[in-house]
Amino acid sequence: MAGRIIAQFIVMGSGILGRAFFQAYRQALANASKTGVAQEAMQNAVRKAGKAINEQEARQILGVTEHTSWEEILQKYDKLFENNAKAGSFYLQSKVLRAKECLEAVYRSNGTPNSEMMCNF
Repeated sequence: MAGRIIAQFIVMGSGILGRAFFQAYRQALANASKTGVAQEAMQNAVRKAGKAINEQEARQILGVTEHTSWEEILQKYDKLFENNAKAGSFYLQSKVLRAKECLEAVYRSNGTPNSEMMCNF
């Protein structure tokens, strides 16, 4: 008899907690839309997308021109990446990597430089 009462109490309590949680979640969503939290999240996503580098910036990072061959670009990349791996900055190392990836995408897409091309990461 006592076990049955305890089981009913547990089932009833979990139902009450479930409904309360659902109502609190709905209220949080309503508050977020009123205060603009959702809009702020969208603006942050747009800002992150705006951090893409273009081909010209990638070339400046690696110190190459539009007429530089792919082999020379790889040599510059290797040198800069290794220098920053040993005693440099992780930030600079990642910028060098992103610049190489951007130029790699440019060379794969058409083989000719296009300074308007954006590389998103």
